[in-house]
Amino acid sequence: MQFGIFSVGDVTPDPTTGRTPTERERIKAMVAIALKAEEVGLDVFATGEHHNPPFVPSSPTTMLGYIAARTERLLLSTSTTLITTNDPVKIAEDYAMLQHLADGRVDLMMGRGNTGPVYPWFGQDIRQGINLAVENYALLHRLWREDVVDWEGRFRTPLQGFTSTPRPLDGVPPFVWHGSIRSPEIAEQAAYYGDGFFHNNIFWPADHTKRMVEMYRSRYAHYGHGTPEQAIVGLGGQVFMRKNSQDAVREFRPYFDVAPVYGHGPSLEEFTAQTPLTVGSPQQVIEKTLSFRDYAGDYQRQLFLMDHAGLPLKTVLEQLDLLGEEVVPVLRKEFAKNRPADVPEAPTHASLLGAARKGADAGREGART
Repeated sequence: MQFGIFSVGDVTPDPTTGRTPTERERIKAMVAIALKAEEVGLDVFATGEHHNPPFVPSSPTTMLGYIAARTERLLLSTSTTLITTNDPVKIAEDYAMLQHLADGRVDLMMGRGNTGPVYPWFGQDIRQGINLAVENYALLHRLWREDVVDWEGRFRTPLQGFTSTPRPLDGVPPFVWHGSIRSPEIAEQAAYYGDGFFHNNIFWPADHTKRMVEMYRSRYAHYGHGTPEQAIVGLGGQVFMRKNSQDAVREFRPYFDVAPVYGHGPSLEEFTAQTPLTVGSPQQVIEKTLSFRDYAGDYQRQLFLMDHAGLPLKTVLEQLDLLGEEVVPVLRKEFAKNRPADVPEAPTHASLLGAARKGADAGREGART
């Protein structure tokens, strides 16, 4: 099972000091957080994609390429690649290039984002969001798997005899997750292609997550990719920790109270009771995270949001120390207990390449018999 962190890259004032980091400081902080993630033994760092203030990660491949050059093991991903407003040709080429530079340590998560105005900024209509996601990914899927592509659709100019370059590393495209909070059409899309489904459940109750994941698992099996239990699932989460739970609550409360993402509605205590947000001791984070399996089944990837709402870099790095030293080792051990043998691990470039070679060998053997 993979454990990691994702960042939305918000530039937010620290409510305890009133200071707002500069864009440069925030970008550099995201890099420092990624490097710390590898240092403490995490598996994945994922960045969002945004094209509006107060966010800075408008070019995920630039950031991930820089991080790739400074890490050796960390898997580099996106928590959103805007499949609706990016040209699929550019996605195909940019992430294949990153795949080569990072020696295969790349996957990505397709999403529609949560900023409505981005659609007209990139010449699209938000009312076509689902249709854009479906059509654009269909083209991207082909661009990575076919050397020469002819294409005609509704949302971009036709392609005739087109080859995207560079080709995927070793002929194996990056693994794709489809991220959605509430759209069953996206879960259906992930199931249709046999891709991963990431339910970023950070603001949603368990029963909603359960319905979305169960639907994806059922449709994954329907399309013949395996049993429902073999479907590839990822979940989000939010944590803030201190050794003492009372200290964690006292320190995080000012950030919770002013952050617009929490809606200025339910109290911190209500929000932690109703969603995956955990504010407390490492043991409380362990217990809450292990409970995800009760309603999502055995899953493959767990990403935590830890650097938002104006939290200073020093505090985030302290959180990562706790996550890597006291939380993730226990989660690895506990999630592995009683995990059925037929539940796959999260795909990596090495595992996908091995499967491709095995399939090619089987095909050659079949041709000889």
